[in-house]
Amino acid sequence: MAPSHHCLPRRHLLTATVLSLVLPTARAANVYPAKPVRLMVPFAAAGPTDVMGRITSQILAEATKQATVVENRPGAGGNLGTDAIAKAAPDGYTLGLSAISSLAIAPSLYPRLPYDVARDLTPITLVGIAKGAIVAHPSAPFSDLKGLVAYARANPGKLNYASSGIGTSNHLAGEYFASLAGIDLQHVPYKGTANAAQDLLSGTVLLSFESSLLTAAPNVESGKLKAIAITSATRSALLPNVPTVAEQGYPGFDVPTWFGLVSPAGLPKEVVGLVHRIVANGLKAPTVRERFAKIGAEPVGDTPNEFTRYIREETIRWGRLIKERGIKAE
Repeated sequence: MAPSHHCLPRRHLLTATVLSLVLPTARAANVYPAKPVRLMVPFAAAGPTDVMGRITSQILAEATKQATVVENRPGAGGNLGTDAIAKAAPDGYTLGLSAISSLAIAPSLYPRLPYDVARDLTPITLVGIAKGAIVAHPSAPFSDLKGLVAYARANPGKLNYASSGIGTSNHLAGEYFASLAGIDLQHVPYKGTANAAQDLLSGTVLLSFESSLLTAAPNVESGKLKAIAITSATRSALLPNVPTVAEQGYPGFDVPTWFGLVSPAGLPKEVVGLVHRIVANGLKAPTVRERFAKIGAEPVGDTPNEFTRYIREETIRWGRLIKERGIKAE
């Protein structure tokens, strides 16, 4: 008698699961992928986008038995790499792991952006959402939002905060909070996160709206920085004792940083569906969820239509803030 599914080894069950996801669509897509896939990440190595990109590449490689090679293409806040994704052939062999800055903020910030998100890219799935935090140098004369706001009102235009550049998610988080609190914060843009972090740690600037806890949490735990608030809707397991902005008097404040898988426009629907199912299924694995948790993030894996709608909503949200605050690109 043939063995039942319940008797199969775990690895055989996993293979069977993957094949059930792959085979029906693969036939329609000429057995995709037939060669290694390039996954472009428009940011430098070791950051949260890169971490999520490498997790995604591993999911794809393990499911398809084809190599998925991560290629970092940083520059212009992610716009250079995202443009390269948009201009690649829509054959499924170039995918991209981009982020909020390039997909939802840049369209309102750069009048001559070399790509059009709606026209040139196909959203596949929202891979993950990372929680951020407002952090301060230990010398800052406040330890919570009430103190921060009081200090800013008593010293208008003197409280400065660092960001990795104009129009980045941590810049706009600061602008958004300043508008809600009715305070004047002095924005100090840097060219990249490394320089901004260096001046924050030295006390040259007092404040930062960190878009990821990947480096912020260790610096808080070591005493090099102090956490003022979590900028997402719920607290972070990495800093469980730090209340959210909403808890401290600003209900509805939720500014996570998100990352999504996209492809050049024109990718066949069969391939879009196949890649989505593989990645969404892989994001459910406990080991993957644990890797996300270590950087203060949560996996998502929504549908292409849901991700398309989310990008559109986020573009409207941040476009409105950019217009209201008169933010201009460098």
